[in-house]
Amino acid sequence: MVDDHQISLAITGASGAPYAARLLSVLNKEGYFINLMISDAARIVIASEMNISLPANPEKIAATLIEKFSLDASLLKVWSKDNWFSPVASGSSAPSQMIICPCSTGTLSAIATGASNNLIERAADVVLKEKGTLIVVPRETPYSTIHLENMLTLARAGATILPASPGFYHQPQEIEQLVDFIIGRIFDHLKIKVELGPRWGYVKNTSE
Repeated sequence: MVDDHQISLAITGASGAPYAARLLSVLNKEGYFINLMISDAARIVIASEMNISLPANPEKIAATLIEKFSLDASLLKVWSKDNWFSPVASGSSAPSQMIICPCSTGTLSAIATGASNNLIERAADVVLKEKGTLIVVPRETPYSTIHLENMLTLARAGATILPASPGFYHQPQEIEQLVDFIIGRIFDHLKIKVELGPRWGYVKNTSE
């Protein structure tokens, strides 16, 4: 696997499009090349939650995202779900770090069973087999026994399970602060130094 400032980012059909959008924007701002994969269900959720209509064509998706979020176009490549010639499909060339945010329980199940039916599932499988960093951000509640068992399977395989469960000790006043709480935790586990909000122990205690 290669790791020259590249990261794979997959967006699947769970609720939580604002998490994905913020993660994409910050990674781009920090100068990371992003290999982006978006499922068909994710495009539906993004349209519902953010009023952003993404076409099916990868190049047009990239153009839309670049314009919408003022991204550096040289740092973004969108791959179709069946492009098996993508570098993320092979352990010899895939980035060593991948985030699935948000991660649907369907995608969670497929990765846990090694299905590899599309590029997102294959890319995750590659990261696991090559002992890279796979961060899975599920957004489901409540979790069934099936969901929990799939998470445990992935955790045992080396993945980090990072549910979209923001804290409130920093007394957020805006939705964006809740989003940044989760994005900040993702960056912590990527070992990327980005400060998106106050941390525990550095939050002013108004009761004192």
